[in-house]
Amino acid sequence: MRIDLHTHTRVSDGTQSPTELVRAAVEAGLDVLGLTDHDTAGGWDEAARAAEGTGLTVLPGIEISARHHHHGVHLLAYRPDPAYPPLAGALGKILAGRSSRVPAILERLRSHGMDVTAADVRRASQDTAATGRPHVADAMVALGYVADRSQAFRDWLNPGMPAYVDRYAAELVDMLRLVGEAGGVPVIAHPWGRHGPEAMGEEALAGLVGLGLAGIEVDHEDHPPAARERLRDIARDLGLVVTGSSDHHGTGKDGHALGCNTTAPEEYARLVELATSARATGTAAARSPE
Repeated sequence: MRIDLHTHTRVSDGTQSPTELVRAAVEAGLDVLGLTDHDTAGGWDEAARAAEGTGLTVLPGIEISARHHHHGVHLLAYRPDPAYPPLAGALGKILAGRSSRVPAILERLRSHGMDVTAADVRRASQDTAATGRPHVADAMVALGYVADRSQAFRDWLNPGMPAYVDRYAAELVDMLRLVGEAGGVPVIAHPWGRHGPEAMGEEALAGLVGLGLAGIEVDHEDHPPAARERLRDIARDLGLVVTGSSDHHGTGKDGHALGCNTTAPEEYARLVELATSARATGTAAARSPE
């Protein structure tokens, strides 16, 4: 059984539609696909329709942009109710933060001689719900200023680079609570991929368990073997679910092919069991039961 629990579509910053992603997952031999676009559930319905009759199970999720002790953290929320008002409001604020920084980024690019307009970004993003740096990068590629997304981020859009602009992200502690209230299961995405263990070490993870954290994404391309081994040990000690994923973005992210990392079937079963329990006990359950 091949299970990939972290992927993206054009609804956020991937390059495939939900239908195209489902077809690619079937071709890749996946049995379970986690659809986790950034800060939106906008692709869920299309993906579910596309998967009908294919034998592929689509696990709906959202990758939520959060912050913890001044560090950016991505939180994978599996099977929450996206219509639960407090969660929907929080996601709306995050999406507004994504979009609102684009004009400032474009102004910085113009100051360096790159005339990238809002219309160029809209063409690149195809009016996605989660407009952001990847779409600015795609516009830069289309206009010939850079060769690909990687160069755009490396030379211009990453923190510390000339066109980087910070944005709003929700507090991780608040999002753990809201995901739980919405009947979802929260898993920290690639915890050591950006800042290393200093930002999200064992002590920090242990503190989050009591606040609702259910799992850690251990097997990810941004984690070298030693980090994976240590994170697996931490997850075992804390009783957390261990997931593995591609973080696939279509052609928008090199080296993240579907199924390059997978989740063990027994860990997936634990996650589904937790999701069933969370849905039954979450605040949203009484309003929208399954």
